[in-house]
Amino acid sequence: MKRHLWTLTAAALALLIGSLSDGGTSFAQTKLPASLAGTIPPRPTGKIAFIRDNDLWMMDADGQRQQRVAEIKNADGRISWSPDGKRIAFTRAGKVQFQEPDNSGGVKKIYDVFVAYLDSAAVGNTLWWRRLSMDVGGRDPEWSADGSTIYFTRDMNANIVNAASPNYQICSMDDEGGNQVLLRKDWQNMKEFFMSPTVSAKGDVAFVHMYDNKPQGIAVLNKAGFMKSVDSVKIQTKKMLNCVAPAWSPDGKWLAYVRSDLQNSGVWISTPDLKTQYVIYQPPASTAMRPVAPSWSPDGKWLTFSTHDGSIYICDITGSNLKRLTGPGTDWAPAWSKAPKTTAAK
Repeated sequence: MKRHLWTLTAAALALLIGSLSDGGTSFAQTKLPASLAGTIPPRPTGKIAFIRDNDLWMMDADGQRQQRVAEIKNADGRISWSPDGKRIAFTRAGKVQFQEPDNSGGVKKIYDVFVAYLDSAAVGNTLWWRRLSMDVGGRDPEWSADGSTIYFTRDMNANIVNAASPNYQICSMDDEGGNQVLLRKDWQNMKEFFMSPTVSAKGDVAFVHMYDNKPQGIAVLNKAGFMKSVDSVKIQTKKMLNCVAPAWSPDGKWLAYVRSDLQNSGVWISTPDLKTQYVIYQPPASTAMRPVAPSWSPDGKWLTFSTHDGSIYICDITGSNLKRLTGPGTDWAPAWSKAPKTTAAK
């Protein structure tokens, strides 16, 4: 009997989520009032890293001075800066192809988390990086606010060659790849999975809840209460159906995410309790969102994100001052540096 193997690429995820019916909260398409946004600087500053042609690149926040940071050739998914602006955590993708004795088999993608160093890139060495996770299941890293920890998704079934389905769990490790900790201690018995974590400075973990073999929506648990029942998580998820790729603002006041249903596709932000949502950007009918987490400017007043035509945009949190920095092309997964100053790659 043939096994049906899985491959959850970004494009497949977008198609999957786009096909789900909108059974969650009805999202009124309103923008954040200026009174709640605070003072927004006229021009964002800092550096934005991104993926181009499966390599890591970097540019100024206005799109200028684009330069390659690391020649990876298989970068895939969310990337994240260390708070000091000296390192970039990213995912590399591989694949396993196998044939069983009865000639069944298949191909599945595998992943691990790596880190690139900007001081190497600054002297022209774009071929230097380190592997942090070693289980061929790590992806979509995010650095903690203090720089001591990297949170990521780990597929517990990734190294099982003929696994018929993944088992996504949220994991943490130190910035050298050691001391890995699974946030759920009952993961062996779970039929519902958590993935794509983002962690606020207060320890609130927003993530995508996956069940029925589909990423369903977003939920939030505090690290101290991460063992709450899955049923209680599902109650949250049903209010945020079709929402994926969450990202906390630096001050923890807002949660950005991608919404990928037909009615309300785009980039949105929510209050931490997930009760109030505001639209930031909605693509034209001919364009789809990349289901990868938006990234906040260090002051929390701007967001950067990407669309499926290979373009990268910035926009302030009121949904104004939209600007396309790159594309159309092969650019995606932009990540804003958390540091006020970042070493240039050249």
